[in-house]
Amino acid sequence: MPYSLTRTTFLALGLLLLGACRRDFDVRLPDNRWEAFEAPGTAPLGASVAARMEGVYTVAAGSDRFGADAVGKWSHTAAGADTVFHFSLFFGKDISYLVLEGRRRDSTLLLHGYWRSMTGIETGAVRLTVTPEAGGRALLLGTAIGAGGLVLEGAYGDGNGTPDRPLRFSFDRPLAASRPLEIVAHRGGGTSADLLPASENSLEILPYAARFGATGVEIDVRLTRDGVPVLYHDATLNERLIVKNGLVGPIENYTFAQLDGLVRLVRGNERIPTLRAALETILTRTPLRFVWLDTKFDAPIDGLRALQAEFQQRAAVLGRPLEIVIGIPDEQVLERFRALPGHRDVPSLVELETADAESVNARIWAPRWTLGLQNDKVAAMQAQGRRAFVWTLDLPENVALFLREGRFDGILSNYPTAVAYAHYIRP
Repeated sequence: MPYSLTRTTFLALGLLLLGACRRDFDVRLPDNRWEAFEAPGTAPLGASVAARMEGVYTVAAGSDRFGADAVGKWSHTAAGADTVFHFSLFFGKDISYLVLEGRRRDSTLLLHGYWRSMTGIETGAVRLTVTPEAGGRALLLGTAIGAGGLVLEGAYGDGNGTPDRPLRFSFDRPLAASRPLEIVAHRGGGTSADLLPASENSLEILPYAARFGATGVEIDVRLTRDGVPVLYHDATLNERLIVKNGLVGPIENYTFAQLDGLVRLVRGNERIPTLRAALETILTRTPLRFVWLDTKFDAPIDGLRALQAEFQQRAAVLGRPLEIVIGIPDEQVLERFRALPGHRDVPSLVELETADAESVNARIWAPRWTLGLQNDKVAAMQAQGRRAFVWTLDLPENVALFLREGRFDGILSNYPTAVAYAHYIRP
């Protein structure tokens, strides 16, 4: 069965070229203030209101830009005692999405944020209103919402321009009650080459993952010279990921203090974070429920295991669903994992053969998507009480194929918005 290898190669080359041309192309979130949204007398939306907005919507105005339908999901970001609720809309056209914050003025809801197309660099501001008659009152009272009973209406713009193009979404039906699926965002939320609001594998990108529709994240773990686990994908310091500073060579050549003091990631003024800081962010600031620690070093992994156990325990104390698995991508890491005391009881994910997953009692078997659907092997893993995830699945047509004909329990993607759309839009 063909899996669009040619298109995949083309997409990869395009992303590489886009990354190489970072000085000429960029995506800046629109700086477009909305006085009504910030006016005195408005109040933040609560979790219950945001949750009742979830569903499949018809795009009644703006379909030329976003397509005929949309999936609406809510998420939150905590900052100390404050929690900001976001309402996101995912589209099938151009891997586009909206991320909105909500406030209310009496029984009127105000939604303010931005849209983005992942197939280009287009973005712009969005302003939407839900009047009391269009569903605002029903949302606030907890009344059931039926088809047409909730209408989000307003406008969107381009860049920093004032939104002036009509935009209207009409609630059609609840989200599909299909089998559970972990939607895992690659590298903490996406790649730096896609010009996201923050760098890959950074503390700043992690809260975006849930806004992009992810239920979990994959993060890349390396060790510094003094043994500190940090997040970084590539084998060496390079201009794809960091601002040029004269440092070259592997992460392992430098202490964490050197990296923290001298290295900045390509987006903003971000630093290479420790794994501890990343897990702290996930636990305390996001609703993410799954973490895949992609082990990218050949050294004892006792420290990795200790952090995994510590944060699993903290999550349990908080009553917070959070699964953290140690990723095993190759034979070297597999041998290191087997050296852990009681390794068969340590939550893990194996990218190798099914027999390797069985040998260490891995919770998850995770093959590359180019190997195909492998439904027989997936079923065998599931019969043993394990799950099967597939990586890294990006093209929307391939996502749809694996959801329609496959039996995987999770999908790793650079575009979790595309996976969320395809998963929840199904009847």
